[in-house]
Amino acid sequence: MPLLAYAFQERLLFFPQPLSEARRAEVRQRFPSVAEVFIESAGRKLHGWHVQAGPDAPLALYFGGNAEEVSWMIEASAQVPGVSWLLTDYRGYGLSEGEPGEAALVADALAWYDRFAPQAKRVYAFGRSLGSGVAVQLAAARPLQGVLLVTPYDSIAAVAKHHYWYLPVDLLLKHRFDSIARAPAMKQPLLCLIAAEDEVIPPEHAERLFAAWGGPKRKIVLQAAGHGSVDSHPLYWPSVREFLTARVQ
Repeated sequence: MPLLAYAFQERLLFFPQPLSEARRAEVRQRFPSVAEVFIESAGRKLHGWHVQAGPDAPLALYFGGNAEEVSWMIEASAQVPGVSWLLTDYRGYGLSEGEPGEAALVADALAWYDRFAPQAKRVYAFGRSLGSGVAVQLAAARPLQGVLLVTPYDSIAAVAKHHYWYLPVDLLLKHRFDSIARAPAMKQPLLCLIAAEDEVIPPEHAERLFAAWGGPKRKIVLQAAGHGSVDSHPLYWPSVREFLTARVQ
């Protein structure tokens, strides 16, 4: 069993979601002002959507969950007017080429930042679930005005030990996303949204990361919210909007 877990761990951690041509056409028709964007990173073509709110608008770089194709966020972004969004598809997700992995996803996040951040006065990283680990590593490597983490974890290793307590996780895991090791050195403001009934990433993992964060921080525990329903909580979008549109962090 440990050998199988090691060999197939990418299938346990990453669940690539394609972008069909029908969905792509629907997005183009419904949201003609949203730009479809491509960049290259390490020889792979990456795909995303750029929702533009104006020259002085802050930019939120969005990194989604492990089974998320990000085009749904185009409509959801209307909940936060006055903010531009760069919605990025991981390697193997949407129309992005390649295979997902920790090093690749972080390198791609840096490439997205380097391409689009110079156009914005304020840039934020927004990471949900799996994407929280990508957002933290981006924040450790590039200047940001803030970091917004939704249902985050202290490390993938810690979460894996919770679910696969019978396996030698530390020996097997290649993609560790060790956010808590980086957290004490972080100086950027943090907003941490925690689902109180999270069945995928138990809330204590987010609490540990929050406690270790070195910069200004605020957490909101969304009562009765689960891992997949967190964005339906009545406090979710107002909290996101307040954090991303504040002039002084």
